[in-house]
Amino acid sequence: MKTATQIATWYDRKFEFAFPVELFPNLIVRLRGTPARLDEILRGRSSRALTAKPNGKWSAQEHAGHLLDLEPLWLARVEDYVAGASQLSVADLSNRKTDDADYNGRELGEILSQFRAARIKLANRAAELDSALHARVIPHPRLKQPMRFVDHLYFVAEHDDHHLAKIWKLVSM
Repeated sequence: MKTATQIATWYDRKFEFAFPVELFPNLIVRLRGTPARLDEILRGRSSRALTAKPNGKWSAQEHAGHLLDLEPLWLARVEDYVAGASQLSVADLSNRKTDDADYNGRELGEILSQFRAARIKLANRAAELDSALHARVIPHPRLKQPMRFVDHLYFVAEHDDHHLAKIWKLVSM
């Protein structure tokens, strides 16, 4: 059992999507807020705090880079809903892109600004879609369960919060 200070492994998370489709605006606002929350947690921290890799795991800056790396997947999944795909686009569960990106060697401001731009693109695309798509269901490839478009947005927001919690814990050590 996890204590209040432990963060569950992402792949161990189970999801029940039982909320109403009408929460769509709340989810868009939550997604739009992630860049500001990320910036608030990371700005002004020492390079040492940002790039430390306890137990060889990702640093705070690498977690931020990972959020950036997943924006193309989230956007591809939005387009899956538009196209009525038979399954959502598959993620690279090895996270090779993040491991290979050398985020600790990059400027934090660059990561944050690229993430903000990518997230604005995602949120704007999601917001412009016809509300009839909000309840469209497509199976998620890893979870093996149906996922409405609003569930996808919730999933992204939960993924954001998972990594924000990891980052907060790392920079608060």
